[in-house]
Amino acid sequence: MNLMQHYGRLHDFVEERIREDIYPELPSPLHTGISEQMIAKLAQLADLNGKRVLDCGCGQGVALEIFKSKGANPIGTTFGEDHRVCQSKGLEVYEMDQSFLDFPKESFDIVWCRHALEHSLFPFFTLRGFYEALKPDGVLYVEVPAPDTDARHETNRNHYSCFTKNAWLSLFERTKFKVIEQIDISFKIPVGNDLYYCFYLKK
Repeated sequence: MNLMQHYGRLHDFVEERIREDIYPELPSPLHTGISEQMIAKLAQLADLNGKRVLDCGCGQGVALEIFKSKGANPIGTTFGEDHRVCQSKGLEVYEMDQSFLDFPKESFDIVWCRHALEHSLFPFFTLRGFYEALKPDGVLYVEVPAPDTDARHETNRNHYSCFTKNAWLSLFERTKFKVIEQIDISFKIPVGNDLYYCFYLKK
């Protein structure tokens, strides 16, 4: 089997199997509040005014609207119903896989990736794409759910990369990102305890 046949199998798998797992990400007070908090923190680390921001996995545009309110120039990527909702709001959003970004290199000052990287089949490769999309000294924000909490994020039907904190830190190091700050967000949910890992990274 030649190389193109191998990649063809991957393409077929993504198109026929993975796309079945996509579902709309409806806004919620919890997630909107965390986005507001983390973007406010980001604004302390990097000037947002006039900056080009890429929101990978932008859902229905919550973070895009927050970034716009702070003077940034955000665009997003998502699929399906979320893409249609964002378009209806007049947001600049593309149907594009986070692992195969179709932008020129060094296009963005900030890449915002909140609860999207765990959906990647190959996050090492995805992170490299983020690195290439960022300008020198650009900032990457990653937020992911922790495994083995009462929420059991690792069992979510489209969570393919639900890793430990140290596993994420290793991937960031191997993709040449420098960790600026790491924050854990822990909270209660109806079934028990939950935990998110938040990372501010610099190219």
